[in-house]
Amino acid sequence: MQKPYLLCIGHRGAMGHAPENTLLSIRKAIAMGAPCMEIDVYFVDGHLLVFHDDRLDRTTDGSGYLCESTFDYLRSLDAGKGQKIPTLEEVCTEIGSSACLNIELKGPETAVPVASLITQLVDKGWDINRFLVSSFHHRELLALRGLNRNIKLGALIKGIPVDDAKFAEDLDAFSVHPSLEFVDQRFVDDAHARGMKVYVYPVDHPEDMLRMQKIGVDGVFTGFPERVLERYSQCDTSMGWC
Repeated sequence: MQKPYLLCIGHRGAMGHAPENTLLSIRKAIAMGAPCMEIDVYFVDGHLLVFHDDRLDRTTDGSGYLCESTFDYLRSLDAGKGQKIPTLEEVCTEIGSSACLNIELKGPETAVPVASLITQLVDKGWDINRFLVSSFHHRELLALRGLNRNIKLGALIKGIPVDDAKFAEDLDAFSVHPSLEFVDQRFVDDAHARGMKVYVYPVDHPEDMLRMQKIGVDGVFTGFPERVLERYSQCDTSMGWC
């Protein structure tokens, strides 16, 4: 019997198995067969760094604010199991053509350098359709849209607005990314009616995966890619996000 469909997006790599947002976590997700990957990016001291929090304390042996630190200091830290905080360039090189990549803009003024890097990679032969740039900072998404209209955008949101997914349609987004805590059937149906994909975060438990699949969600961000892959079929991402 054919398995139902639900796209697997490795959350910060495979953060359920390896330190989040590290090359080790990326490699683990690739080895598991995740067709898509999500990572977080700040622009710090002239570099695009893959990191989730605004502070260093939770995931490294450092302390203080990420954006107030120098690149040399940040690269000296242990991000878990001897891993360094990687650059976005290093992550892209690690992934290559193995998976599609969702880059979440976390810090301020990230749109310009991210758009620039994606453009450089596309000029070298990378497929622009394999990139998806998302953010809770919707002004950053608007800035990126003005820089390159061909880059797919994903609009992140925590709660559900009274007009459902209209805000994401106004951003000309490819996808909308609501939280598991708030997403419901009405929101999914509204987003689909507006022509957008719905990718939900974070979805780590099989019962939540089933619930998302039943309400028609297109994909889920998970720290345990194997839990999605063993239960659900995947689309062909060789041509980009689907």
